[in-house]
Amino acid sequence: MSEPLLRTKGLTRRFGGLVAVSEVSLDLHLGEIHVVIGPNGAGKTTLTNLLSGDLPPTSGEVLFEGRNIAGQASDQISRLGIGRSYQKTNIFLPFTVFENCRLAAQSRAPHALRVFHEAGRYADINGRAEEAMAVAGLGHRARRVAATLSHGEQRQLEIAMCLATQPRLLLLDEPLAGMGPHESQRMVELIKSLTAEHAIMLIEHDMDAVFALASRLTVMVNGEVLESGTPEQVRSSPAVQLAYLGGEELLHD
Repeated sequence: MSEPLLRTKGLTRRFGGLVAVSEVSLDLHLGEIHVVIGPNGAGKTTLTNLLSGDLPPTSGEVLFEGRNIAGQASDQISRLGIGRSYQKTNIFLPFTVFENCRLAAQSRAPHALRVFHEAGRYADINGRAEEAMAVAGLGHRARRVAATLSHGEQRQLEIAMCLATQPRLLLLDEPLAGMGPHESQRMVELIKSLTAEHAIMLIEHDMDAVFALASRLTVMVNGEVLESGTPEQVRSSPAVQLAYLGGEELLHD
């Protein structure tokens, strides 16, 4: 197996006396979807925040392409090639789909844009926005105001905005939350399509989606890694079965 794009070593985050993430070590590889699951309060979103720079770790390392980026600001980490989505959709509702993606693409401009130039004149930025929309399946919605999109399309737009920043690693926090079956299937297919050029860490509670997507599966409980391996290994793990009373809640919900 190739070297991981991102590797954590002993990653820990404390809030006073509460240890939200404890000594977590995991690897994320290009071409793989690494799904992190566990009950509410297990530390999954805190782990994502540590990787994206939204929170600094108390201790431990986050190695991205071999470089320790632990504690760097979120904008610095984003510019290195790490994009993320949030549990709550994070888009500009009054703007069109294209404008949202163009704003994201602008953040990667190598120099400041000229205030008195029309944004539409920057062909390279517009091209990245259009490509991101197409990959996310929103090319036909380019001129729609984001507030008028369905919930599923808004989640697609958030991923399109991530793609417009040209990341190599995507951190997706419950992208299927609140979706019906049709929208969920569309999101599953979108995420699958992104594996060719990205490493993906996915947090998700929809177990059908988890087992449809996961190359590797990590189970967290009380901030710690309970088990990590292939979906088959995790499904048959005695530790997981014991912790979840046969696994019904976690693996067949």
